[in-house]
Amino acid sequence: MMQPLPRLAIAFDGLSVEPLESILDELHGLPVLAKVGLSLYTAVGPSIVHHMRMAGFEVFLDLKFHDIPHQVGLAVAAAVKLDVAMLTVHAAGGRAMLEAAAQSAGGKTRVVAVSLLTSLSPDDLPQIGIDGDVQTTVAKRLELVRQCGLAGAVMSPHELHLTREFPPAFIRVVPGIRATAGGDDQARTATAREAAAAGATVLVVGRPVLSAANPRAAAEQILAEIAASGVSHVPTR
Repeated sequence: MMQPLPRLAIAFDGLSVEPLESILDELHGLPVLAKVGLSLYTAVGPSIVHHMRMAGFEVFLDLKFHDIPHQVGLAVAAAVKLDVAMLTVHAAGGRAMLEAAAQSAGGKTRVVAVSLLTSLSPDDLPQIGIDGDVQTTVAKRLELVRQCGLAGAVMSPHELHLTREFPPAFIRVVPGIRATAGGDDQARTATAREAAAAGATVLVVGRPVLSAANPRAAAEQILAEIAASGVSHVPTR
């Protein structure tokens, strides 16, 4: 059985690991995941996962795999070998792709599917060929993710209510956590307290911690807000 995950993921981005070293040192020992996204993974390569694990962190690999089922299955299998705790695929890839991802994970890594990028607003949807509104689109994709047996999904805090009838073990990953909601390239955001109260199980925080004068204090403040919701770890599956 996989170990419980912390409920806070710190989003590490950039073109090299060197500027992040001091922050990794400051956060050492805190119950947080290290989220590795596209920019850092592309710049450093798979070795960044090993680096984060050697620094004492479980890794959330956020590459949003979206390709034909065979390719995504291979990519997930490769990520499992890297010993990541959780990874993302994109729900827009469809049922066969999502099922291939779940099968390749083999119960060794949690696979969560991105429902709709939190940078997208209702005005963006017609431009990418989506006729429905945000809530309808996300609801359909979340139900598909649940049917395909994935560990959970990524959604904005404004869509958390759509999973109200889902099993408690379904992981609800919420990015775009801010000290105050709104104000940058994330269109659908919330504060940590708001997201935790609404049912988020993993909160993803980047700039509010990485750009803080005291990153550890900023992370501890968010952890305190999460703890106030009464659950400190993501349940095992």
